[in-house]
Amino acid sequence: MNQQKTREWTTVLMGLAVAVFTIALVVYPKQGFDAGIEGLKLFWNTVFPSLLPFFILSELMLGLGLVRGFGVLLEPLMRPLFGVPGIGAFALSMGLAAGYPMDAVITARFREDGMCSRVEGERLLAFTNTADPLFMIGAVAVGMFKSPALGGLLAIAHYISSFLVGVTFKFWGRRHDSKEHRSVPAKGIIRRAYAEMIKSREEDGRPFGKLLGNAVTESVSTLMMILGFIVFFAVFIHILDISGIMKVLGRPVALLYQMLGVSPHLVSPTLSGAFEIDIGTAQAAAVSAPLLQKLALVSAIIAWSGLAVHAQVASVLTETDIRMAPYFLARFLHAALAAVITVVLWGLGVGRPAGQVLAQHVPVFKSIHTLTSGGESWWNTLLTSVTVWVWLTAGLLVLAFILITIRRIRVIAWRVH
Repeated sequence: MNQQKTREWTTVLMGLAVAVFTIALVVYPKQGFDAGIEGLKLFWNTVFPSLLPFFILSELMLGLGLVRGFGVLLEPLMRPLFGVPGIGAFALSMGLAAGYPMDAVITARFREDGMCSRVEGERLLAFTNTADPLFMIGAVAVGMFKSPALGGLLAIAHYISSFLVGVTFKFWGRRHDSKEHRSVPAKGIIRRAYAEMIKSREEDGRPFGKLLGNAVTESVSTLMMILGFIVFFAVFIHILDISGIMKVLGRPVALLYQMLGVSPHLVSPTLSGAFEIDIGTAQAAAVSAPLLQKLALVSAIIAWSGLAVHAQVASVLTETDIRMAPYFLARFLHAALAAVITVVLWGLGVGRPAGQVLAQHVPVFKSIHTLTSGGESWWNTLLTSVTVWVWLTAGLLVLAFILITIRRIRVIAWRVH
């Protein structure tokens, strides 16, 4: 009876909210239209050209069996660290290179194809939901803060906190883990990876032409869904702002910030960032407030990723049994850790020096720094994202083989003694 009442009240409140929003659009038609156009420009100029190739490539790699082959190779790395199968490294690397919601799309495919359990899918979403370094260094640090060096600070804090979330969520649903996954055999791993790739390709069975056509169709369909969410939330946030509703919603946040000694100018960016990551980070960078407070808030907003991204993830997962509750919990934890780690790293002197070192010596960040310094085009953006993915995948493979080698040495030493 209580659940029925809850559902009824939820329906009434959601219906009332939709009605109010519809009336607001009638009252502010021009403002809503302009906000929708801005959302459309954001999608067409940035999201579509940067995500479409990755969506198509991920579908092709799944159909050709490459993902399962890599999964076997990366099992010794991903299983002990995060409690997920080796294929999780593919979602991790794609998410890091392409950003939201690439990880959710891939994880949903894994679950639909039976390549991971429900709990493993929830663990995977917990720590693979990351922003791409191009966004943090290029859009936020260079475009908003006018300081490329701060990109290193934001990226380091973001990925360290993501790693900690992944390690923490290893214990999520632990009782559902199969005992056969507790230890991963390293002997003959290359042979097993090749055999698994061939087996996966035979199970798929589609000719390459059909596989490519399906990849393009499904990718464009997913991107159109993402377009809808981007435009809707762009209009929604703008209507909330000009109608004064945002100020009402911000009163509890303002009270909390007053108690914590946080600048009141950060209240509006906090609320905007709760809904949409780009708007929130841009507002935080523009307001008059202490730099450290702005950086901590921006770091938290990027980790939280915004309800607009959450809605995209929820839509992608509708055909699976993966629950959203663990995802929300992980986003709260990621946001809190990212903000705290940003403050700690800043106190340790990480900032301008770290950004310069990353930009000059680390290949992934060097390519991003070159892009943001010399004018951005969609082709350069795509090329940089692919470069990031290649370096990340290679790094994960190297780590996996190092772990395999260490385990073999330990086994040989134990047998000798």
